[in-house]
Amino acid sequence: MTKRNLLLEIGLEEMPARFITDSMNQLASKVENWLKSNNIGFEAIQLYSTPRRLALLVLNVDERQEDSEEEAKGPAKKIALAEGGEWSKAAIGFTRGQGLTVEDIYFKEINGVEYAHVKKFIKGKDTFELLVELKAIITGLTFPKNMRWADLELRYVRPIKWLVAMFGKDIIPFEIAGVQTGNVTRGHRFLGEGEIQLTDPQEYEEALLGQYVVADAKKRKDAITSQLEKIEDENGWVVPVDEDLLEEVNNLVEYPTALYGRFEEEFLEIPSEVLITSMKEHQRYFPVKSTSGELLPHFITVRNGDHLHIEKVARGNEKVLRARLADAAFFYKEDQRMPIDAALEKLKNVVYHEDIGTIAEKSERVRKLVGLVAERLEFAQDVVKFSDRAAQISKFDLVSQMVYEFPELQGIMGEKYALQKGESPEVAVAINEHYMPRNADDSIPGSPAGALVAISDKLDTIVAFFSLGIIPSGSQDPYALRRQATGIVQTLIEKKWNISLENLVGLSLNLVSEAGITKRTDEEVYHDLIQFFKLRVKHLLQERGIRYDLIDAVLGGEIGIISGLIEKAEALQTASSDEGFKESMEALSRVLNIASKKEVQGDIDPERFENEYEQRLYEKYLELGKKAEDGMDAASYYQLLVDIKPEINDYFEHTMVMSDKLDVRENRLNQMAALAALIMKLAKVNDIVVK
Repeated sequence: MTKRNLLLEIGLEEMPARFITDSMNQLASKVENWLKSNNIGFEAIQLYSTPRRLALLVLNVDERQEDSEEEAKGPAKKIALAEGGEWSKAAIGFTRGQGLTVEDIYFKEINGVEYAHVKKFIKGKDTFELLVELKAIITGLTFPKNMRWADLELRYVRPIKWLVAMFGKDIIPFEIAGVQTGNVTRGHRFLGEGEIQLTDPQEYEEALLGQYVVADAKKRKDAITSQLEKIEDENGWVVPVDEDLLEEVNNLVEYPTALYGRFEEEFLEIPSEVLITSMKEHQRYFPVKSTSGELLPHFITVRNGDHLHIEKVARGNEKVLRARLADAAFFYKEDQRMPIDAALEKLKNVVYHEDIGTIAEKSERVRKLVGLVAERLEFAQDVVKFSDRAAQISKFDLVSQMVYEFPELQGIMGEKYALQKGESPEVAVAINEHYMPRNADDSIPGSPAGALVAISDKLDTIVAFFSLGIIPSGSQDPYALRRQATGIVQTLIEKKWNISLENLVGLSLNLVSEAGITKRTDEEVYHDLIQFFKLRVKHLLQERGIRYDLIDAVLGGEIGIISGLIEKAEALQTASSDEGFKESMEALSRVLNIASKKEVQGDIDPERFENEYEQRLYEKYLELGKKAEDGMDAASYYQLLVDIKPEINDYFEHTMVMSDKLDVRENRLNQMAALAALIMKLAKVNDIVVK
């Protein structure tokens, strides 16, 4: 079959840098899926993206769709055939509608019912004829934010300026938002010579490079990295490259040229975090360090252009940064005049949420929760003291001018200001750490005080919003409650605190309820919170590669101590490859299944045992209960349960639990319920799939 290359380019006004990579991947995925779903073969897809374009080149696309065979389902057999065995009108009508005859019918069983089926041969169409459907793919792309322009109905990331759609040398004809497809693209906005007419899709990348556009995002990123390394080598510097910043800078330029500038050394008196934040977040500059790790009064930026007049560009960037750093120096100096008590007074007037109250009120609630949790965990007095103070003043830097200007420095400035104002290092560190983990790649709090305040603050936030009925749904999570819950779970796993999640939620819910915040019943809020946390734990276990049914099993009861739950899941995962795993789970499941027939467990009366197997199982149950109270790791507990398998099997072989004698039946059900409770300490094993 003959083949051609397919080129598709969407030319746009400059897009936000953070949208570009995902949009490019989305376009590629949709085109690939479309080709596959239409049985159109191709060799590979090359992706291109810049701030002004999303494009792809599909190599060696079949010129013709593959022929295919399609199966059509018709009426049920009892309808397709009349009583005498001849074909019914329904069967005849069905085959006629498919362009076939009743001779083509065959029957297939679906969910226990036989249905008439036929197979249709579908001759493939010319690919060019189908490619006009790419229009729907382009208009179907989704973006975090859209806009409208002119009087058009289309909402899109930015106005479409040109469209290139070529199949070999032919233009695929369609139009979007008044823009007709063609074979004309555009070079660099300032360095290029305007429009570029293509005669073949494969000219695309080379033609754009000739007009100062590096269309391949990876090649552009490699070029930036190489230029950064060259500047490093020439000056003896170290440039710590933040991958997120590199990605953003890469999506801001079409023809990258790295250059460097400097700023006055006096600005180095400002905390390095402020300088780096100002350079990275506001100017997209790369900070520069010495080989010994000290921040230097230099920066590197990447220009969207060539080397012409590069010194003038550097001076311009220096001027912009100097103004930023001068502001930061002023804020830093002013903030040092503000006592912590004065900052706390200001927080009484800062509303956290109109239905939750001020930040001062929230901080006081967090402080109480910290105290309760510390008491349950029996922390040392110094930890209690540090965490109490940290909880009290954890938000004081929010009213500083520096954090107002650089919100991403909250906590970081709190630590620095707290030290300057005489707070202990433990308290200062906890102020910073209570925001951790700040994102998916961040660490959990290192200190006990930091972890206590972090968990309490996040939990108070989640519980307060749930009490108002503000619960994340779908992609909607404006208060980042999922991220905060995941942070709590991660911290509890790492710290291995001996407190159940249910206990923590209960303590926080009581405080929120006492504050009069809740608009729902405590029972509703508690139920939703536990389910919410179970989902977070489930995702975490999935990331660890735990089997889905084992996850369901360990989450079948209470969450309990989260680190213990993780151990149980991993112990079951390891044991699931054991030779006798299936038989062990079946034996334990029989106990759970029959125990479910009794809602309330009563006492076991050994006097009512009627055979030796009841007694043997009872003795094993007592032994297991005693060992469980002593505490042990999940793998050992699993093994103890497995060791009872012979007694369980003998019991069921010689004992009818549902005896005709009421007192005997009740006693046996009590025995099953008691043993089931011990099994549930490991997992709801009857949710485990064994074949």
